[in-house]
Amino acid sequence: MLKLRPYQQEAVDSVFKWFEGDGFNSNPLIVLPTGTGKSLVLAEICRRSIAEYGDMKIVVITHVMELIKQNHDEMLTLWPTAPVGINSAGVGRREYQAPITFCGIQSVFRDAHLFEKVDFIIVDECHLLSRKDSAMYHTFLKGVYTANPKFRMIGLTATPFRMDTGMLHSGDGAMFDDICYEYGVLKAISQGFLCKLITKKTDLHLNVDAVHLRGGEFIQSELQDAVDLDSINKQAIDEIIRSSEGRKSWLIFGSGVQHCKHLAEILESREVSCGTIFGTTKKDERAQIIADFKAGKITALCSMGVLTTGFNAPAVDLIAMLRPTNSAGLYVQIVGRGMRTAPGKEDCKILDFAGNILRHGPVDQVRGRDKRKGAATGPMAKVCPECKAILHLSCSECPECGYVFPKEIQIEATATDLPILSTGPKFHWLDVDEVHYSTHKKMDKPDSLKVTYYCGFLKYSEWICLQHQGYAQQKAASWWLKRAPAPTPKTIVEALDRTDELQEPRRIQVIKNGKFDEIMAYDFAVPSVPASNAGVQVHT
Repeated sequence: MLKLRPYQQEAVDSVFKWFEGDGFNSNPLIVLPTGTGKSLVLAEICRRSIAEYGDMKIVVITHVMELIKQNHDEMLTLWPTAPVGINSAGVGRREYQAPITFCGIQSVFRDAHLFEKVDFIIVDECHLLSRKDSAMYHTFLKGVYTANPKFRMIGLTATPFRMDTGMLHSGDGAMFDDICYEYGVLKAISQGFLCKLITKKTDLHLNVDAVHLRGGEFIQSELQDAVDLDSINKQAIDEIIRSSEGRKSWLIFGSGVQHCKHLAEILESREVSCGTIFGTTKKDERAQIIADFKAGKITALCSMGVLTTGFNAPAVDLIAMLRPTNSAGLYVQIVGRGMRTAPGKEDCKILDFAGNILRHGPVDQVRGRDKRKGAATGPMAKVCPECKAILHLSCSECPECGYVFPKEIQIEATATDLPILSTGPKFHWLDVDEVHYSTHKKMDKPDSLKVTYYCGFLKYSEWICLQHQGYAQQKAASWWLKRAPAPTPKTIVEALDRTDELQEPRRIQVIKNGKFDEIMAYDFAVPSVPASNAGVQVHT
């Protein structure tokens, strides 16, 4: 049986704490970055539900055929005797009676009544769930409600927002109530569970000024016409090849089927093996192309969008974006294909010919904007004239080469410090000299415990929300129990009376997160232990 990583176990625990507490009558979200193992979290939620609640009916539902089989297989790896079934026309199985059934929404949205009474619905990649009443998910959920009005729904995603309606748990018609657990991209990188991303300014920039929008996104036919030009394609491929030294596994995202085919033809003419995959690619052919790519028989894969959600190829170390998009979710999904770790892989290079990084900002800071409320305008980044690193507008000094920008062109910060990762690849440990505890009061909010770490002449603070509700309270309880015996204090006054029980870290790991510093991890080891992730208890 596989052992869950610490954050995976915390994600699972958060769901059961949610339903056992004030959230028993609501639907929570789990937010985990691409590559951090949502399938294993999903499997453990199912296993534990059956173990603790007995006679349960769980339906795990998604829209991507590869995810159905992937999630099913992950469940059997975690729990070999799991009572599982599959209901997917694409997989070739139509089962309804198993206690845990992995389904494709396209196959079952009219068949909710055939499952009889469903207790839990787990929606994987739930950012694809539309609020429109006519959507397939809504049809299925209405059918489930008829048999069991008390059913609960859990969502898993790396991107808890939609371009058209904003955050999944806010606004009219939201189908989820709050986030019960979230694990950050930077934290995953600092702990070695994801690889870092690097990017440089490209010489080629795709011009989409004349392309119109529909529903907030570029009109696909106009987009392909604007960028699929032979001279531009050749220039892009030449630059990709120049930037690919030491890179063995490439993903290229084009702006349409023909655009991708043309890019692949040019790559082949440059003696770089390249496969293409589209929605119309036959299942067996797709499986063979992906297998050859993962085996290293094909250097590059080119696609418009089917290599985003559910595509798992850890060795990918170069991503070229030649598909401009206004969708923050699509941008995160594309970049996320390069975040998985693999033997011999140090990082993944992102080549953004499409201007997506400038359009959306750092991938670890992206949150969806509700188009009904308007969106920010203007670029979110600038380029270092020395090393061509892409930086946030607020940067006064390039963190990669040390170039100092003239004061007259500095611009006030609005979001983050770096475009692809807000802090860059450097994570530092600082020795802690003292720790102070105090009450933090905020208007219209419960009091919290303010913890301040003094590191030489610097100080860093965090706020432990023991008197809050929901996820904030769960995080506070977890923070306390890693440092002191149970029970967790119910009030800040009680916590201050018990601070002598708290084990204090000798070092903290701090990184820049937007305008603010964030404490990412703690080291409670004795001073003689070398600086490494070994022995580090992670901040959550």
